[in-house]
Amino acid sequence: MTDTTLTPGSVEAHGQHSGHNLTGFIIFLCSESVVFLAFFSGYALLKTSALDWLPPGVEGLEWRTPLVNTVVLVSSSGTIYLAEQFKARDNMALFRGFWLLSMAMGAYFLYGQAVEWSGLQFGFTSGTFGGTFYLLTGFHGLHVATGILLMGLMLIKSFIPGNYSGGEQGVQATSLFWHFVDVIWIILFLLIYVWQ
Repeated sequence: MTDTTLTPGSVEAHGQHSGHNLTGFIIFLCSESVVFLAFFSGYALLKTSALDWLPPGVEGLEWRTPLVNTVVLVSSSGTIYLAEQFKARDNMALFRGFWLLSMAMGAYFLYGQAVEWSGLQFGFTSGTFGGTFYLLTGFHGLHVATGILLMGLMLIKSFIPGNYSGGEQGVQATSLFWHFVDVIWIILFLLIYVWQ
Protein backbone atom coordinates (compact mmCIF):
# COMPACT_ATOMS: atom_id res chain seq x y z
CA MET A 1 0.00 0.00 0.00
CA THR A 2 1.49 3.33 -1.03
CA ASP A 3 1.46 6.35 1.22
CA THR A 4 -0.49 9.16 -0.46
CA THR A 5 -0.14 11.57 2.44
CA LEU A 6 0.89 15.02 1.24
CA THR A 7 3.70 16.60 3.12
CA PRO A 8 3.80 20.41 3.24
CA GLY A 9 6.87 20.58 0.99
CA SER A 10 5.75 18.08 -1.65
CA VAL A 11 5.01 19.11 -5.24
CA GLU A 12 1.43 17.85 -4.96
CA ALA A 13 0.81 19.84 -1.77
CA HIS A 14 2.30 22.92 -3.39
CA GLY A 15 0.01 22.52 -6.41
CA GLN A 16 -3.08 22.12 -4.23
CA HIS A 17 -2.08 25.09 -2.09
CA SER A 18 -1.56 27.29 -5.18
CA GLY A 19 -4.92 26.24 -6.57
CA HIS A 20 -6.60 27.23 -3.31
CA ASN A 21 -4.81 30.59 -3.39
CA LEU A 22 -6.09 31.33 -6.90
CA THR A 23 -9.63 30.25 -5.96
CA GLY A 24 -9.48 32.52 -2.93
CA PHE A 25 -8.31 35.39 -5.11
CA ILE A 26 -11.19 34.86 -7.55
CA ILE A 27 -13.61 34.95 -4.60
CA PHE A 28 -11.96 38.21 -3.51
CA LEU A 29 -12.52 39.67 -7.00
CA CYS A 30 -16.17 38.61 -6.83
CA SER A 31 -16.55 40.43 -3.52
CA GLU A 32 -14.92 43.52 -5.05
CA SER A 33 -17.42 43.27 -7.92
CA VAL A 34 -20.27 43.42 -5.41
CA VAL A 35 -18.79 46.59 -3.88
CA PHE A 36 -18.49 48.27 -7.27
CA LEU A 37 -21.97 47.10 -8.24
CA ALA A 38 -23.34 48.77 -5.11
CA PHE A 39 -21.51 51.99 -6.04
CA PHE A 40 -22.79 51.85 -9.63
CA SER A 41 -26.35 51.23 -8.48
CA GLY A 42 -26.16 54.06 -5.96
CA TYR A 43 -24.78 56.43 -8.59
CA ALA A 44 -27.55 55.54 -11.06
CA LEU A 45 -30.25 55.88 -8.40
CA LEU A 46 -28.96 59.25 -7.21
CA LYS A 47 -28.58 60.56 -10.77
CA THR A 48 -32.06 59.55 -11.89
CA SER A 49 -33.74 60.98 -8.77
CA ALA A 50 -31.80 64.29 -8.55
CA LEU A 51 -33.40 67.51 -9.77
CA ASP A 52 -30.08 69.31 -10.17
CA TRP A 53 -27.44 66.65 -10.74
CA LEU A 54 -24.43 68.68 -11.86
CA PRO A 55 -22.95 71.37 -9.59
CA PRO A 56 -23.80 75.00 -10.42
CA GLY A 57 -21.75 76.29 -13.36
CA VAL A 58 -20.86 72.79 -14.59
CA GLU A 59 -22.59 71.82 -17.83
CA GLY A 60 -20.90 68.45 -18.25
CA LEU A 61 -17.60 66.62 -18.09
CA GLU A 62 -14.95 66.88 -20.78
CA TRP A 63 -14.59 63.33 -22.08
CA ARG A 64 -11.76 63.47 -24.66
CA THR A 65 -8.85 63.25 -22.21
CA PRO A 66 -10.56 60.55 -20.11
CA LEU A 67 -11.19 58.66 -23.36
CA VAL A 68 -7.45 58.67 -24.14
CA ASN A 69 -6.74 57.48 -20.59
CA THR A 70 -9.37 54.76 -21.07
CA VAL A 71 -7.77 53.53 -24.30
CA VAL A 72 -4.36 53.40 -22.58
CA LEU A 73 -5.69 51.52 -19.55
CA VAL A 74 -7.75 49.02 -21.54
CA SER A 75 -4.80 48.43 -23.91
CA SER A 76 -2.72 47.47 -20.89
CA SER A 77 -4.88 44.35 -20.58
CA GLY A 78 -3.40 43.31 -23.93
CA THR A 79 0.18 43.97 -22.85
CA ILE A 80 -0.21 42.10 -19.57
CA TYR A 81 -1.74 39.17 -21.48
CA LEU A 82 1.28 39.13 -23.80
CA ALA A 83 3.58 39.24 -20.77
CA GLU A 84 1.84 36.15 -19.38
CA GLN A 85 2.24 34.35 -22.70
CA PHE A 86 5.96 35.07 -22.78
CA LYS A 87 6.33 33.88 -19.20
CA ALA A 88 4.60 30.62 -20.14
CA ARG A 89 7.24 30.19 -22.87
CA ASP A 90 10.04 30.95 -20.36
CA ASN A 91 10.98 34.12 -22.26
CA MET A 92 11.61 36.21 -19.16
CA ALA A 93 13.10 39.17 -21.05
CA LEU A 94 9.91 39.75 -23.05
CA PHE A 95 7.79 38.93 -20.00
CA ARG A 96 9.54 41.69 -18.05
CA GLY A 97 9.32 44.11 -20.97
CA PHE A 98 5.58 43.74 -21.51
CA TRP A 99 4.95 43.57 -17.76
CA LEU A 100 6.83 46.85 -17.28
CA LEU A 101 4.91 48.38 -20.19
CA SER A 102 1.65 47.42 -18.48
CA MET A 103 2.86 49.12 -15.29
CA ALA A 104 3.78 52.25 -17.24
CA MET A 105 0.37 52.35 -18.91
CA GLY A 106 -1.31 52.08 -15.51
CA ALA A 107 0.89 54.88 -14.18
CA TYR A 108 0.00 57.01 -17.21
CA PHE A 109 -3.69 56.46 -16.43
CA LEU A 110 -3.21 57.62 -12.82
CA TYR A 111 -1.26 60.66 -14.01
CA GLY A 112 -4.04 61.50 -16.47
CA GLN A 113 -6.62 61.15 -13.71
CA ALA A 114 -4.62 63.49 -11.45
CA VAL A 115 -4.36 66.06 -14.26
CA GLU A 116 -8.10 65.80 -14.86
CA TRP A 117 -8.91 66.22 -11.17
CA SER A 118 -6.70 69.32 -10.91
CA GLY A 119 -8.61 71.01 -13.73
CA LEU A 120 -12.15 70.26 -12.60
CA GLN A 121 -14.46 73.11 -11.59
CA PHE A 122 -15.98 71.19 -8.70
CA GLY A 123 -14.76 69.43 -5.59
CA PHE A 124 -15.65 66.48 -3.40
CA THR A 125 -18.19 68.59 -1.50
CA SER A 126 -19.87 70.00 -4.65
CA GLY A 127 -23.20 68.30 -4.22
CA THR A 128 -24.08 64.67 -4.72
CA PHE A 129 -22.45 64.53 -8.15
CA GLY A 130 -19.13 65.87 -6.86
CA GLY A 131 -19.06 63.41 -3.99
CA THR A 132 -19.98 60.37 -6.06
CA PHE A 133 -17.63 61.35 -8.91
CA TYR A 134 -14.58 61.57 -6.65
CA LEU A 135 -15.63 58.51 -4.65
CA LEU A 136 -16.02 56.29 -7.72
CA THR A 137 -12.99 57.50 -9.68
CA GLY A 138 -10.85 57.67 -6.54
CA PHE A 139 -11.79 54.17 -5.40
CA HIS A 140 -11.01 52.84 -8.86
CA GLY A 141 -7.73 54.80 -8.89
CA LEU A 142 -6.82 53.11 -5.62
CA HIS A 143 -7.32 49.75 -7.35
CA VAL A 144 -5.11 50.85 -10.26
CA ALA A 145 -2.37 51.88 -7.80
CA THR A 146 -2.74 48.51 -6.02
CA GLY A 147 -2.43 46.72 -9.35
CA ILE A 148 0.75 48.61 -10.20
CA LEU A 149 2.18 47.71 -6.79
CA LEU A 150 1.32 44.03 -7.30
CA MET A 151 2.90 44.10 -10.75
CA GLY A 152 6.02 45.66 -9.26
CA LEU A 153 6.26 42.84 -6.72
CA MET A 154 5.84 40.20 -9.43
CA LEU A 155 8.49 41.93 -11.55
CA ILE A 156 10.95 41.88 -8.64
CA LYS A 157 10.17 38.20 -8.01
CA SER A 158 10.99 37.42 -11.65
CA PHE A 159 14.66 38.22 -10.98
CA ILE A 160 14.93 35.62 -8.20
CA PRO A 161 16.21 32.36 -9.77
CA GLY A 162 13.67 29.53 -9.75
CA ASN A 163 10.84 31.72 -8.47
CA TYR A 164 8.64 31.20 -11.51
CA SER A 165 9.20 27.51 -12.03
CA GLY A 166 6.36 25.18 -11.10
CA GLY A 167 3.07 26.26 -9.60
CA GLU A 168 3.67 29.96 -8.88
CA GLN A 169 0.38 31.78 -9.54
CA GLY A 170 1.10 35.34 -8.44
CA VAL A 171 1.47 36.52 -12.03
CA GLN A 172 -1.85 34.94 -13.00
CA ALA A 173 -3.65 36.45 -9.99
CA THR A 174 -2.15 39.89 -10.66
CA SER A 175 -3.16 39.67 -14.30
CA LEU A 176 -6.72 38.72 -13.32
CA PHE A 177 -6.83 41.69 -10.96
CA TRP A 178 -5.64 44.00 -13.74
CA HIS A 179 -8.28 42.75 -16.20
CA PHE A 180 -10.87 43.29 -13.46
CA VAL A 181 -9.67 46.88 -12.94
CA ASP A 182 -9.93 47.53 -16.68
CA VAL A 183 -13.46 46.16 -16.98
CA ILE A 184 -14.59 48.21 -13.98
CA TRP A 185 -13.17 51.36 -15.58
CA ILE A 186 -15.05 50.73 -18.84
CA ILE A 187 -18.30 50.60 -16.85
CA LEU A 188 -17.30 53.72 -14.90
CA PHE A 189 -16.42 55.61 -18.07
CA LEU A 190 -19.79 54.81 -19.61
CA LEU A 191 -21.62 55.64 -16.39
CA ILE A 192 -19.87 58.93 -15.61
CA TYR A 193 -18.62 60.38 -18.90
CA VAL A 194 -21.02 59.02 -21.52
CA TRP A 195 -24.27 59.07 -19.50
CA GLN A 196 -24.25 62.75 -18.52
